[in-house]
Amino acid sequence: MAEQVKRIVGEILEQGAKDPRIGFVSVMGVEMSGDLKSARVYISIYGEEPEVEKTMSGIQSARSYIQRELGDRLSARYTPRISFHLDRSIAYGERIDRVIEKLHREEGQLPEEKSSDESTAEDS
Repeated sequence: MAEQVKRIVGEILEQGAKDPRIGFVSVMGVEMSGDLKSARVYISIYGEEPEVEKTMSGIQSARSYIQRELGDRLSARYTPRISFHLDRSIAYGERIDRVIEKLHREEGQLPEEKSSDESTAEDS
């Protein structure tokens, strides 16, 4: 049931939620309650913090629309009541990658990044 809710909510956000505040969103996972009457939808939002906040606000405003669409598309006795929760795991992973890369550069294990001016001069 969680996978079905994840797929449907993802489709709704991609196709149907026309709120201009909603940016690039991925549904990362869904946790269903034991009685299947509620679902915690974990989403990842691409962008800087102001855009993340704006998108989250748009999704919260569109929640009743998303809920209604989910009910229309879901083949279940009850439509779970959905709540959206921000999943920051991708941003956290990217930050860790940047820190590790920086440490490797400082230790001389990776070459320094070339600026666009340097690479253009060398390519000529």
